[in-house]
Amino acid sequence: MNYKKIYLAGPLFSEAEKNFNEQLTQRIEGAGYDVFLPQRDSTDTESMRKKQDSAELFRKNSEAIDRADLIIAILDGGSDVDSGTAWEIGYAYAKTIPVIGLRTDFRTLGIEGTVNLMIEKTLLKLMYSTDKLLTELENMKK
Repeated sequence: MNYKKIYLAGPLFSEAEKNFNEQLTQRIEGAGYDVFLPQRDSTDTESMRKKQDSAELFRKNSEAIDRADLIIAILDGGSDVDSGTAWEIGYAYAKTIPVIGLRTDFRTLGIEGTVNLMIEKTLLKLMYSTDKLLTELENMKK
């Protein structure tokens, strides 16, 4: 199946996280996909947060998930998935929008595996590098 519209879910609170999200988005867009990156496309700005316009951010991001063909969820960050990303995964799952997880963090949960069982079972696939993710997206075009 060809997934043209991708929603990139992931933490976006540190410079490192935002930079990783931007670089990954550029690579995915370079491969011919239309990516909704919340930190860029929902106009999540400091001034918007000061206005307490969280309802508008929620609406924009929820609607972007509704329009997506595929969610790519960044699952890095230690033993637990970012809470906002976990919500986006669950929402997409409820809407039957497939989710591919990306986990480049090599830490595991011990006998439970690399991510929480409830997250893992919602995923179409779990990829362990950005290069493998891009290869998988190319294979899905065929």
